Amino acid sequence: MKKVFALIALVTMFSLGFDNVTFAQDQGGDESTKVTAVDEAPAKAEKASVSISQQIKQYFIDGGPAFMSLVFIVFILGLALSIERIIYLNMSTTNTKKLLNDVENALANGGIEEAKEVCRNTRGPVASIFYQGLDRADEGIEMVEKSVINYGSVQAGLLEKNLSWISLFIATAPMLGFLGTVIGIIQVFTIIQETGRTEPVEIAGAMKVALNTTLAGLVAAIVLQIFYNYIVSKIDGLVNEMEDASISLVDLLVKNKA
Repeated sequence: MKKVFALIALVTMFSLGFDNVTFAQDQGGDESTKVTAVDEAPAKAEKASVSISQQIKQYFIDGGPAFMSLVFIVFILGLALSIERIIYLNMSTTNTKKLLNDVENALANGGIEEAKEVCRNTRGPVASIFYQGLDRADEGIEMVEKSVINYGSVQAGLLEKNLSWISLFIATAPMLGFLGTVIGIIQVFTIIQETGRTEPVEIAGAMKVALNTTLAGLVAAIVLQIFYNYIVSKIDGLVNEMEDASISLVDLLVKNKA
């Protein structure tokens, strides 16, 4: 039993950390040492956070204001367009089942005009497609299908608006970074050629500065790519929902005609 208690005590001391172990072994030690160790923890955390922000600023300065500013502008523009698309797509999301039930009840109680009023009061591309199909209901089911398909293509185009610009910014950010790096490397070799100095420390420092633009461009491209993939998946989901809802609307009109 003593060995078990000793093992438990040893595991507990390791989980508490070496500072507490030292204090437990020497209870008669200086209390001020313990207080200092406890007080240093938030100070170290604050110092770490400050150093990270300072490092980011230093990377920006070392990379060169010209190219780093270009990468930053491209990143901000791509991020702004991505956020705008995400907000638009979320606002375009509609409860399709509820809309179908409301349209079906409106057709049963008040006819086409009341169903169109339901669509007018509902936000989103599905409701707009429904309205266009109901507006051609008097011309026959074939005309309803054509109207739904054509207007569905229009709505899909609206959902994909600005995607090409986001793709451009994703491709441009790392290319600007690589361009800044290549120019920096050319400058390094120019200095070596003119001065004849090839100290490894100086070359390594200059290469580090040149590579900062590549780092910034890659980070910007990765972040924008994540947003882009989310937007594309959201658009695919909405387009599938529009297609399913259009088929349901045609079936509903056929049933109502019957």
